[in-house]
Amino acid sequence: MGIFEIIFKLALAAVLGGLIGLERESLNRPAGLRTYTLVSVGSALAMVVSIDIYLQYYHTVQADPGRIAAQVVSGIGFLGAGTIMKEGATVRGLTTAAGLWVVACIGLAVGAGLYVPAVVTTLLILFVLIYFVKFEQYITGLREYKGILMVVEDGPGRVGTIGSILGEMGVLIKNIQLTRVEDVDDLEVELLLELPAGVSIDEVTDELSKVKGLRSIDRLN
Repeated sequence: MGIFEIIFKLALAAVLGGLIGLERESLNRPAGLRTYTLVSVGSALAMVVSIDIYLQYYHTVQADPGRIAAQVVSGIGFLGAGTIMKEGATVRGLTTAAGLWVVACIGLAVGAGLYVPAVVTTLLILFVLIYFVKFEQYITGLREYKGILMVVEDGPGRVGTIGSILGEMGVLIKNIQLTRVEDVDDLEVELLLELPAGVSIDEVTDELSKVKGLRSIDRLN
């Protein structure tokens, strides 16, 4: 493999990874331009090294040209896991983690000389990231998710009362987390709610404010 071919592969991997990273950077995601570019270039280099080692030693030893590159696909999971964060009742960073995995695959494709598949995949990923947001919003329609954090005096049926109020309003509880507040007889209730059409978060908080023993109520998003 010639030196100019290797340089071209690394440069192309940097451009393709950078394009996707730029879109992530514009949305202030945990991994942005530099991270995506590094992942893509590193993956391309891993594939180049794999192929070069195979070409050098295949006639003397039994070598697998994909052994080094194969570790990229599994190893990128550790980096992707670092971009997934729990914020209140919601989990963020899954798309960024998936993007890192795809960028690693794009880098491997470039390193293997599969330029057209790598470019087409990059364009498809950019299309998904940019335009599928609007499509997703259209499909989900009137559904709206909101987080609420309540602190209430602990007592029998307190959580049941909250559930009854939300049920009467047609609000679905997608996730609930209960935490006992230390040193005081209070209960912290963290809710992820799906609001139906015509019901605002202000109306929900107003109704929940009527719960007996309420200490405080705050929105999470």
